[in-house]
Amino acid sequence: MKSTTFKRILVTGAHGFVGHHLLPHLHATFAAEIVPVSRADYDLLQPGAADRMIREVQPDAVIHLAAKSGGIVDNKKRPADYYYENMAMNTQVFHAAFTAGVAKFLTLMGGCSYPAKATSPIGEDQMWNGFPQIESAGYSAAKKMNLVQSWAYRVQHGFNSVVLIPGNLYGEWDNFNHEQSHVIPALIRKYIEARDAGQPEVIALGTGKPTRDFVYAGDVAATLPWFLEHYNQSEPVNISSGTRTSIRELAESIKEATGYQGDIVWDTSKPDGQMDKIFDVTRLHAIGLRCDTPLREGLRRTALWFEEARKNRTVRL
Repeated sequence: MKSTTFKRILVTGAHGFVGHHLLPHLHATFAAEIVPVSRADYDLLQPGAADRMIREVQPDAVIHLAAKSGGIVDNKKRPADYYYENMAMNTQVFHAAFTAGVAKFLTLMGGCSYPAKATSPIGEDQMWNGFPQIESAGYSAAKKMNLVQSWAYRVQHGFNSVVLIPGNLYGEWDNFNHEQSHVIPALIRKYIEARDAGQPEVIALGTGKPTRDFVYAGDVAATLPWFLEHYNQSEPVNISSGTRTSIRELAESIKEATGYQGDIVWDTSKPDGQMDKIFDVTRLHAIGLRCDTPLREGLRRTALWFEEARKNRTVRL
């Protein structure tokens, strides 16, 4: 039987990456009216747009996914844009939900908001031990302020808000633009284009030795209805696989998923970056939730989706 806890759930950024994965889970879990909105409906950077959105939709729960996000190249070029746009959207949507008497507010931040020197596995208690990696600090610091706003409004007003921290997300509906994409969509596109062009080799940067914690977006989305209904704290929770995958293993897995037959050549003159970044998922597992889609299966689904979306010209390149 579907939950009747909420009558109307507003989802910002609903037609984005995580939103596409989330909406089916919301419909399956709640008897509520689900109201998905995007920038075409409300430009949340415009003065008064957040208040107007909440006033017109009249939700009793808000899942705020709208964000300006992108890969490391774009973050390094435009840190001010990433800082301002995320701060403006997050602060205004959060405050509008509070002033309208919304019963529950849920939003996401990135694992990149953890300190650059955090030690793996990175537990939630390490969040305030230092400054984020400088290459994406504009975005990371802005998202980190979600935690401050959640804490402050809960202490002063008793406002029920939740901030969750997905790991390195990948999956269908991701951004495959060369400058704005993260590592998995970037490599999937690179291998498929190399395969189609008959290129004998693909250049990979660094040694391939760094390790990361990748999580399938569908797994993360599947946990959010539980948090919306049952989790009522401002303390964040990591949502990731908690598994360690080297960049070299990732590259080989993507080669397999895309059917590329050439060689991977590692340009070891390029820096590796942070050598190990894995998330501690003890808190997630303690409440009975897991993100268990195997990496190879998630990559297979993502590569198949990208090929179909590219054919139909429904993916941003």
